[in-house]
Amino acid sequence: MEKGRETAAMSGINYAALFAATPSPYLVLGPDLVIVEVNQAYLDATRRTRDDLIGRHIFDAFPDNPADPEADGVRNLNASLHRVLTSREPDTMALQKYDIPLMGRPGVFEERWWSPVNTPIPGPDGSVAWIIHRVEDVTAFVQARAGGDRPPTGQLTEREALEAELYARARELQRLNEELRLAHTRERQVAVTLQEAMLQSPDLARHREVAVRYLPAAGSLNVCGDWYDMVDLPDGRFAVAVGDVVGHGLEAAAAMGMLRSALSAAIRALERPAQALEVLGLYARSVEGALNTTAVKALVDPRSRLIIYSNAGHPPPVLVHADGSYDLLDQATDPPLGARPQHVPRPQAGLAYYPGDTLVLYTDGLIERRDEDIDAGLSRLTEALSRFRALSPERLADALLAHLGLTGGARDDIALIITRL
Repeated sequence: MEKGRETAAMSGINYAALFAATPSPYLVLGPDLVIVEVNQAYLDATRRTRDDLIGRHIFDAFPDNPADPEADGVRNLNASLHRVLTSREPDTMALQKYDIPLMGRPGVFEERWWSPVNTPIPGPDGSVAWIIHRVEDVTAFVQARAGGDRPPTGQLTEREALEAELYARARELQRLNEELRLAHTRERQVAVTLQEAMLQSPDLARHREVAVRYLPAAGSLNVCGDWYDMVDLPDGRFAVAVGDVVGHGLEAAAAMGMLRSALSAAIRALERPAQALEVLGLYARSVEGALNTTAVKALVDPRSRLIIYSNAGHPPPVLVHADGSYDLLDQATDPPLGARPQHVPRPQAGLAYYPGDTLVLYTDGLIERRDEDIDAGLSRLTEALSRFRALSPERLADALLAHLGLTGGARDDIALIITRL
């Protein structure tokens, strides 16, 4: 941002004045869809003042027309804005009917048609910092076409013929886009069902103080290679795990399903995290796409208040204490599965905990950012965990993702399991 200011200063261009004077209507939204800036053309097009809009959620400022049962402006614009937040790519909407309320006349709406484009502005960490919502008011054109407004001869001028053709194509594009989105929604729902089936963990139902989250990489079909798991063992002990298969899509998801099941079976039979990961490493050599998978397994023993863990190339789990301090579980780290040509026993370590501590396992999508050292992401994570440590696991998971700007997903998959001990 500082570099941008310096460039603007050197060029002598007043970008604030340029934005204010731009003839096309522009609205700037934060990632929470609250209006943060607006230019004069937008105020003129909507007959609003800055005080009417700045600081308001866009759909509070512009709700659907309650008198129109077919109004879909809020739904379509909301879908477009969330596509931008998720994909970090511009989204051009089809021609959209979106009536606006008349100021000073409660409950009265004016028919308006718009041609909108939503464009993301990235922040320093690559996430969407703002969205530019640009619109063109095409109401007069649409109403003229609908009303059959033609010259007395009944013949269209060349310009009117071109406008009519563009309008017809826009409406057809809108119909085809809607069909594609419905098809994509059905495909994504199948993928979600598949992923949920593979991530089922029946023992989770017996632990109210455990929260799990799974977010696929932005732009994926919701099937990826990250996983979480929880397994109950005899004498009140239980084991938690996360893992990360290289890649995205169905192939990574298939490898993930096999490795997750194998690790779940291994910990039940062997009960030692290091041995379970050794078995998983041997098995990974026979599974296509499984090599270089990372995973971490932690066994919690409430009787001795001890966490026993082993790590195969994965980011370290975090144990957050009630006073805000924390420990990284980084004393038993080894290379990823299949990284060594010969089998070597894996290390294992233990760490004591106190009642009320919180154990957090996660995959690298939670902390990694483009052009940033992973230690910076780890520091950001531990700071957020310390800040929100008093929340319940469910609320902590939501607060953590929101604080890290990951509610809508990231460039990489994310699996997260939070356990209040």
